Amino acid sequence: MENFEEYDDPILYDKENESYTADIPFLLKWAAKTEGTIIDVACGTGRATIPLAKNGHKLIGVDVHNGMLAEAKKKTDKLDLPIEWIEQDCTKLNLNVKSNLIYTVGNSFQHFLTNEAQDALLNSVNQHLNVDGIFIFGTRFPSTEELLQSSTEEYWKTYVDEDSQHKVDVYTISHYDSLNQVQHYTTIRKFLNDAEEVVEEKKTNISLRYVFPKEMERLLERHGFEIAHLYKNWNEEPITNDSYEMVYVCKKVWEV
Repeated sequence: MENFEEYDDPILYDKENESYTADIPFLLKWAAKTEGTIIDVACGTGRATIPLAKNGHKLIGVDVHNGMLAEAKKKTDKLDLPIEWIEQDCTKLNLNVKSNLIYTVGNSFQHFLTNEAQDALLNSVNQHLNVDGIFIFGTRFPSTEELLQSSTEEYWKTYVDEDSQHKVDVYTISHYDSLNQVQHYTTIRKFLNDAEEVVEEKKTNISLRYVFPKEMERLLERHGFEIAHLYKNWNEEPITNDSYEMVYVCKKVWEV
């Protein structure tokens, strides 16, 4: 599928992302104030869905990517958790349920690359949210440092593969399309052996849309949302010019 290369290996995705838990306490705090079913939009392999279900909340996890959902189901097969996994396009949700809390994390908002796709996503969320219900999402802050990344191969990070116990060096190449506000990323993973020689290399591509704060304000208002809180991170710190991300807590104030 278009723009899904980064997710075509769900096991690798989990190895690199499952340890990220900064957003979980924040989501649990809002879930504790919520009655009824919670909807995790673009849930992936359930990184955030499963911890909320383990805390007794009933969830629907929705994703368009069959492979990611299959891995989510595999992880919960024997856990008897109150989660319903559903394969659907998040811009065309049809869940026959209205929720008091919908969220999308992992910067998934950035996968909706066009104005039309953003409109469809927000309409879809609005239609599945009760009035005064809460929509939570995070997205990267479009700082100069974020947008003007290197267009040549640049070292990003190293991690240890839990199965092989070998290092993996990760590099990125990026190109920012200013007219469309889309950053095109290539991620290069170099798998090392015991002698720390490169024995395998894997490249994936992904494109991410950036939205500026004032633009987001107007976009959310147009789709029936009021911004209740805007933070620079999941620790609820105030947004600043040097932020790396924007965390939105929005209240549905009218039906689209």
